[in-house]
Amino acid sequence: MKTSEQSKFGLTSKILAGMAGGIILGLLLRNLFPASEFIQEYITEGVLHVIGTIFIASLKMLVVPLVFVSLVCGTCSLSEPTKLGRLGGKTLAFYLFTTAIALTVAILAAVIVHPGNATLVAENMSFSAKEAPSLASVLINIVPTNPLQAMTEGNMLQIIIFAVIFGFAIAHIGDRGKRVAALFEDLNEVIMRVVTLVMQLAPYGVFALMAKLALTLGLETFGSVVKYFFLVLAVLLLHAFIVYPTLLKLFSGLSPFTFIRKMRDVQLFAFSTASSNATLPVTIETAEHRLGADNKIASFTLPLGATINMDGTAIMQGVATVFIAQVFGIELSITDFITVVITATLASIGTAGVPGVGLIMLAMVLNQVGLPVEGIALIIGVDRLLDMVRTAVNVTGDTVATLVIAKSEGEFNENVFTDPKAGKTSGSFDKEVHRGQ
Repeated sequence: MKTSEQSKFGLTSKILAGMAGGIILGLLLRNLFPASEFIQEYITEGVLHVIGTIFIASLKMLVVPLVFVSLVCGTCSLSEPTKLGRLGGKTLAFYLFTTAIALTVAILAAVIVHPGNATLVAENMSFSAKEAPSLASVLINIVPTNPLQAMTEGNMLQIIIFAVIFGFAIAHIGDRGKRVAALFEDLNEVIMRVVTLVMQLAPYGVFALMAKLALTLGLETFGSVVKYFFLVLAVLLLHAFIVYPTLLKLFSGLSPFTFIRKMRDVQLFAFSTASSNATLPVTIETAEHRLGADNKIASFTLPLGATINMDGTAIMQGVATVFIAQVFGIELSITDFITVVITATLASIGTAGVPGVGLIMLAMVLNQVGLPVEGIALIIGVDRLLDMVRTAVNVTGDTVATLVIAKSEGEFNENVFTDPKAGKTSGSFDKEVHRGQ
């Protein structure tokens, strides 16, 4: 009985406790010592910043080797060029389809609710956005000129392309390729073990991240953009818990309730880190060991999704575009709305899975329809919190696509999916709970 009670307090419970504890500590310090330089310098930017940054760095440390090795392993097993092409086509089509749905729903919601008010325009709004890449440059930069440089810079699209080509070559050189493939399989196991070790530090990292957020988030901006904030939040939740489960049931027949229950760890990580790339090790581990997707599918669809599938960001861009147009009293035509959908859908391909990058891509979308980029200053105060939610939406969409495609390719283990203990007792996240009992 004791073992059962202890096992319930697994990773999800620990992360939730870390999140709650961090928020409570941050709010207490903020209200008890509102102007304390000591708190600001030694707690917020000192202890909490160091712990949170180390945790994020430890996750990002795993991204490049995990993506490269797992994708090479997956591609090695796809020896048929037609199968690889079919898998890539299905993945890209599904991601673009869900992004288009997200944008359409977001724009319709913004038009109906009308969150923007022309009286909100501030005299001294400013936002300096980096120049967003053009579609042509995105397409050109997909192919790496230097694979090692792509790895050191974390250029995920280039890493994915090189890994696919490398794995495809291994699969077509006979016995020598099999020896190399076996080496990569062993490396993949080692990296997954490292993922498990890093996950044990998660509750402490999440505690520090949430405490710092509670200490630094500017709540005074909520008053002017409260309708925008809650509208984006509502559409994000609708997409995550209605649209995705519906698509999962429609295209694969799998239980949405089982899926949502097993996705909690991934969603919490994505929420606390606000980075699809940093969450990628957890997403891959969950998709394979908790949800039953084969490695050859998950290692292809999930890294690709973390790079190009940004439904949460698309929702923000759709609502924000209409909101800024309403604030400045600018009427958008049907053509403008269509342009926003197309531009933002294609822009998602070039959107990196790191915190805050959605604002840069929003600048490109606003320019495309002739809206003032300065309007971003209205929403930047609350974007950090929304960024955390939309990252959770993004990784949920990546995983839904993985399960749908794995089921369609016959590379799916339904016994793992239906087993509530799958991935928990086989050496993954909660293995440490059972030690010493």
